[in-house]
Amino acid sequence: MKVTILTTGGTISKTYDEHEGALRNVRSVLDEIIANLRLPDQFIRHVNVMNKDSLDMTDEDRNAIVAAVKEAHSASDAIVLLHGTDTLSTTGEAIHSALPNPELPVILTGAMRPYEFRDSDALQNVIEALLAARLMEPGVYVAMHNRVLRFPGVEKDRQSLTFRRVSEPRK
Repeated sequence: MKVTILTTGGTISKTYDEHEGALRNVRSVLDEIIANLRLPDQFIRHVNVMNKDSLDMTDEDRNAIVAAVKEAHSASDAIVLLHGTDTLSTTGEAIHSALPNPELPVILTGAMRPYEFRDSDALQNVIEALLAARLMEPGVYVAMHNRVLRFPGVEKDRQSLTFRRVSEPRK
């Protein structure tokens, strides 16, 4: 299976800068994450689209992400997009609008805590996204926290710190 993983930054890739005393999006942590997984029949192509906190993303950035998804379509069996969780829903809706009937699964994921943190959900979410990429029918989804939700109509639930369908009651 050929999976293109597009990285955009976000919490999942934040690293600690000791000199500045701050978390920053400097590089993708995807290669570290993938190195810890057994994926014997998966070919992964990594495309770094940008390294930004999703709160700093503009419409131009989202257009670049949509273009990267479209470009990866012909060379992939599935696409996984690592994205910051704060505006992941906005980007998911943009991808769904631009590709209402994709020919393959497009799975968005991220993390509530950076990969470098001991209690990070990053590894779990990447594993779930890769499994969803293999199992889901064509469409645009978010895969996080043991759930796969299809766009449109997905939002971040800031109270429970996960994603939910817009029609689901808050927990």
